[in-house]
Amino acid sequence: MQHAPAARPLLVPALSAALALAVAACSAGGRATERPAGTAPATAQSPATLPSPAVPPALTRGQARAALITEADLGEAWVPTRGAATWRDQVLKATAERPDCGRLLDVLYTEELFGAAIVPRAMTALDDAAGGAQLHYRVTSYRAADIDRVLTWLGTLPDTCGRFTARAARGTALDVRVTDLTTPEAGDARQGLRVTVDAEGAVLTVDLVAVRVGDDAISLTNGALGEPADDATWTAVEAGTERLTEARRQGRAQV
Repeated sequence: MQHAPAARPLLVPALSAALALAVAACSAGGRATERPAGTAPATAQSPATLPSPAVPPALTRGQARAALITEADLGEAWVPTRGAATWRDQVLKATAERPDCGRLLDVLYTEELFGAAIVPRAMTALDDAAGGAQLHYRVTSYRAADIDRVLTWLGTLPDTCGRFTARAARGTALDVRVTDLTTPEAGDARQGLRVTVDAEGAVLTVDLVAVRVGDDAISLTNGALGEPADDATWTAVEAGTERLTEARRQGRAQV
C-alpha cells in the first residue's frame, strides 16, 4: 500500500470544468438523496438493504459524533466540506443494467450503504482543498450479522461488476471498473472497493470502505477526479476505527 498521493492524469478540459468541485447550497448533511432515475429500488432480499434493527443502537448520538474523524486527522490540506462535489450528479447519478452494479452506483451516490431506512447516527464530510478530493464518513449502529452480510456483498462486486457500462443522467456512456481495495486490518470485519468511472476521458475514482466494530460500523467514500490519495483513505479507516472503539468502550463504562 502506497501512502503518497498518486499523480492525477490530465482530463478532458470541457468535462473537467463541468465536474470541478463547487460550493453547493446544501451542507454536509443536506445533499440530495434521490435515487438515480431508471434504477429500480433494492428489494427486501437485496444484500445491501438491512431490515429494521431488533435492538436499539449501543451508541448515543453524542458517542457516535465523538467517533467521527475530523480534518485534523487527515492533514493540512483537508477542511470541512464546502458542499457536494458536482461530479456526484454528473457521474455517480447513473444507471446500470445489472442490479448489483446499479445498486453499487446508488450506494456511491446516496452514501446509504446499509439501506435508505437507516438513519446514520453521525456523519461528516471533508474536502481536500489542494487535490480536489471529497471524503464522506458515517457511523451507523446495527446488528453485527447484518453488517457482515453487506460486507460480504461488497466483496462479490469485483467479480459480478468488475467492468460494466453505465448511463449518466444525460445519457453519457460511462466505463466503470470495480476492484478490491487493500485496507488496514481494522475492526472486527472490513471490506474495501475502488470504483473507477471513465466519463469520456475524464476519470473519477472513488474508494468505498466499510468496517464493523461490534454492532457498529463506519463507512466512507473518498472520491476525486484522477485518483484519490491512498493515505487519506488509510488514515480515515485507522483513526476512525480507533475512535469508534473508544466510543464503544466509554459507552459500556457508563452503563
